[in-house]
Amino acid sequence: MNRLVILGGGESGVGAALLGKEKGYEVFVSDKGEIKKKYKDVLIHNNIDWEDKQHTVSKILNADLVMKSPGIPDTVPLVKQIKEQDIPIVSEIEFASKYTNAILVGITGSNGKTTTAALTHHILKQELQVGLAGNIGDSFALQVLNENVKTFVLEISSFQLDDIVSFKPHIAVITNITPDHLDRYAYKFENYIASKFRIAENQTKTDYLIYDADDEVIVDWLTKHPVKSTLLPFSLTKKVTSGAYLEKDRIIITIDNNIINMPTDKLALEGKHNVKNAMAASTVAHLLKIRKQTIRESLENFHGVEHRLENVLKINKVQYINDSKATNVNATYYALESMGAPTVWIVGGEDKGNNYEELFSFVNEKVKAIVCLGVDNEKLLKSFSSMVDVIVETQFMTEAVKIAYKLAEPGDNVLLSPACASFDLFENYEDRGRQFKEAVRNL
Repeated sequence: MNRLVILGGGESGVGAALLGKEKGYEVFVSDKGEIKKKYKDVLIHNNIDWEDKQHTVSKILNADLVMKSPGIPDTVPLVKQIKEQDIPIVSEIEFASKYTNAILVGITGSNGKTTTAALTHHILKQELQVGLAGNIGDSFALQVLNENVKTFVLEISSFQLDDIVSFKPHIAVITNITPDHLDRYAYKFENYIASKFRIAENQTKTDYLIYDADDEVIVDWLTKHPVKSTLLPFSLTKKVTSGAYLEKDRIIITIDNNIINMPTDKLALEGKHNVKNAMAASTVAHLLKIRKQTIRESLENFHGVEHRLENVLKINKVQYINDSKATNVNATYYALESMGAPTVWIVGGEDKGNNYEELFSFVNEKVKAIVCLGVDNEKLLKSFSSMVDVIVETQFMTEAVKIAYKLAEPGDNVLLSPACASFDLFENYEDRGRQFKEAVRNL
């Protein structure tokens, strides 16, 4: 019997443990932190061997296969030991994909991947049995085990792509690539770009790569590192013969000379970046033979994902907006770009090597005050203190919201768009967003 060792007892780890057991593996789950009670209960109920708050090296290095949580970097000594023993390491995405014949749609990118994945799923589910997994929703492995669906939409992070071997989505989407997570990639942008493009590395010409043709990083990389996939670009600025483009407020999609067009004025999600997300999702839907009418209606009634430019409440004519999912500068760029009123901006957290320069014009034009919410705000203070009259620091969400409340006047926005990771003060970006919403409701 082959031994499967799983590092990390979270959603993806426990899902893979259950799938592994079903497929005849002897399974062991090991987590350096504490495994949440709900996951422990599942492991115990299914008689799966586990440990937490430690890694027993002898029980790990006798594995035939290791599946590691995407949060564990390759630089960790234990991972190096596993590699030295030539034990293969895979991601949950890689492991689970071996056990399904479903059509796989893989979506990656620095920003927009969650919205695009959720929107794609929303369109497809009107006519197909479809699962949503990866970086979003329930574990992919668990859905492969329990759900008999013919199509999966997978939101995939660069960390998950780092541990793929033969994983191949039939349709791959790259929404955009901007510097992010550089702390995990030796501070080399090209390492991070290469990681994103792994989504297409096993594709053949019968598979599709949908990408943003306005993104110079993507276009440049494709010129130097051609892929085998059939390319379907989307663009707001230029006409494309195959793919999607914008013409006078209409999205035109052309695949195999079959043309559909859709008005953008009825899109439920606002902003240029959401026109791009709509193009990517519609192109996937068109490839999978979803009716034009269904695509149009779905784009008109989809209202976005939690923590992404989410309108929370209006208090004293001030709109409070939760964009906690903006964990990098580019995401915050889109948020500030879409502000149509003077804005009190709550920013900060764990900096991943941010360069704030691209935000300067928006901050000068739209931001009236800044609330820094992080353990170390020095870089923010240095970057922005000359641009706004008021810049204050705090380490508590409740206090940040109270300060913003005092600074905002009727007609203003209060925007939480941190441009940073959340791990210095919060469990994750969801926790940060929920604390923001709770603090706003308690005003």
